[in-house]
Amino acid sequence: MRLSRLAAASVAAAATLSIALLAGHTNVFAAQAPPPPPPAAAPPHEMPAPTNLKVLPRNLTGAQVHEIMEQWEGELGTGCKTCHAVDKSQPTGPNGRPKLNFADDSKEEKQTARLMYKMTEDINVNYVSKIDSSGAPVTCGTCHRGKLGPEVFVPKSDHDHDHPPAAPAAGTKPPSGR
Repeated sequence: MRLSRLAAASVAAAATLSIALLAGHTNVFAAQAPPPPPPAAAPPHEMPAPTNLKVLPRNLTGAQVHEIMEQWEGELGTGCKTCHAVDKSQPTGPNGRPKLNFADDSKEEKQTARLMYKMTEDINVNYVSKIDSSGAPVTCGTCHRGKLGPEVFVPKSDHDHDHPPAAPAAGTKPPSGR
């Protein structure tokens, strides 16, 4: 019996010691400095008011034009430098990348983009909108699908094999070879 009391006392002492050690470790962790705050977000990209809008509405803000340009970039699979010329007065910006002159009209691609924008607006206003339940409007991505030059569509050569041949017109012979 004495041995079992001794064993019970040892177990109780070990449990007390474990609790004390655990509490000590908890206090050690609690005493450490809190984790550092997350790094501050980068300052927002400056989007000045546009100065040379010729086909987009002139009352758009810089942020609105930037959003439209990002959509066009994705739909065309390209970047800003495709349509916008490098600013000759400041060839690089603070980030080391070329600084662009967005108002410059010297690049042919910018003129093409304006023409294509007018075309899609014409299609949407004068054609798509007149079809009941026409669905989504035409965008750059409708044809370009992420490529600067849209791929030429070539229909399958065996397309009409799924349909029965048309009946010959009265008084004519059916075509041979079918």
